[in-house]
Amino acid sequence: MAEDPYRAFIFALLIAGVNAGGFVECNGLGADVDVIAYREAGANQGIRHLPGQVRFRPLTLRYGLTRSREIWNWFQGAVTGEPERRNISVVMFESDGATEAFRWNLYDAWVSAWRGAKLDAATNEAAIDSVTIVYDRVERD
Repeated sequence: MAEDPYRAFIFALLIAGVNAGGFVECNGLGADVDVIAYREAGANQGIRHLPGQVRFRPLTLRYGLTRSREIWNWFQGAVTGEPERRNISVVMFESDGATEAFRWNLYDAWVSAWRGAKLDAATNEAAIDSVTIVYDRVERD
């Protein structure tokens, strides 16, 4: 019997183990391994492929703008040339919203970009900021 896929809207972001809450979107989580083409001596008919450097894709988070300055202050560290590296986790929950299904732990993460909310007097939508987070290593629990 096939399993139903997890719902993409039931997730949380933990920064240093504390729920940072309020995120409406999390995307970009991923990694790429460079491919090194290697021609082995005496094997002229083909090329071997070896793994090279690993590049972790930046994570983009969108969140509702509040009075909290925690993420802004975290970003300001990078602006001043002294980024504060933190370990963070992206947690996906079962459909009950309480039972943890998956966790991706991102190590030595810091905020590399910030985008302010779109302000439009003609709408009543929530103000949504976004940040881009880079990291040096990821593990899945």
